[in-house]
Amino acid sequence: MMERAKNLPAPPHRPSFTNRGLPRCPGAIVAALVLGVLLALPAHTQVPVSAGYRIGPKDLIEIKVFEVPELNIERRVSEEGTVNLPLIGDVPVQGLTDVELADRLKAMLEAKLLQRASVAVQVREFRSKPISVLGAVKQPGNLALSGRWTLLEALSAAGGLTDDHGDRIYVLRRAENGLSDQIFIDVDNLMVRADPDANVPIFANDIINVPPKVEVTVFCLGQVAHPGAVTFQSNERITLLTAIARAGGLTDRASRTIQIKRRDREGRDEELEVSYRRIVSGKDSDLALQSGDVVIVKESFF
Repeated sequence: MMERAKNLPAPPHRPSFTNRGLPRCPGAIVAALVLGVLLALPAHTQVPVSAGYRIGPKDLIEIKVFEVPELNIERRVSEEGTVNLPLIGDVPVQGLTDVELADRLKAMLEAKLLQRASVAVQVREFRSKPISVLGAVKQPGNLALSGRWTLLEALSAAGGLTDDHGDRIYVLRRAENGLSDQIFIDVDNLMVRADPDANVPIFANDIINVPPKVEVTVFCLGQVAHPGAVTFQSNERITLLTAIARAGGLTDRASRTIQIKRRDREGRDEELEVSYRRIVSGKDSDLALQSGDVVIVKESFF
């Protein structure tokens, strides 16, 4: 989306052409005319950054009335959802988009002051619906969005990532109709590989969550070289084979049938039984382990 035009510079001086000085290429004339028309378009015909956003208290809005320079101002929306404008007074703005507010001001000015009004409105700071940055950042909290932001800019405004950050960043986006969507970004793609696709745009009311790495502990008991607790970081691959490897591997007397005891989400005990030989041979998939799982390797009697 394009940002709304601001104080367009005066067009350069164009010398008058005589018949002798006219360009011979008709295409050049057409291109110049089209460019002139585009530059002359009022700002409200261009797509603003805040398209679709509904104004709320504490937002900072910029208003431009091309026929009345006194109304080219910035105003902070009050807690009551109004702004006070010269020559007009208090105007309710809460719940309107920038285009709707521009249309309302245009109607008010044309009804009271002007024969024709050209009005442009842009939200400069989205404070009624700030973005939130949570988790493994140095300064978690709310950020007042101003203009066009990207994920990297939002993380920088929150002080950057802490050393214990995980390997994913989640962006939760909530729409005006109540629907929500979540995307995840690989930290290495964003911070190491500088993948431009990972540096997604950030909008008002977005929630950015950077989960920290946490320790995950499983317990290996029985016929392993080093029975006891085995600790992983949450961003590591935690499977049965990796846990057994961390415990030093199986002993010579180990059974090839392994039991895993865990608790489900309702707190009920659950027991799984897998074949170590089939997993190693690739016939069965390597079982993913959860924090608190107990891996029991019994002694083989054969």
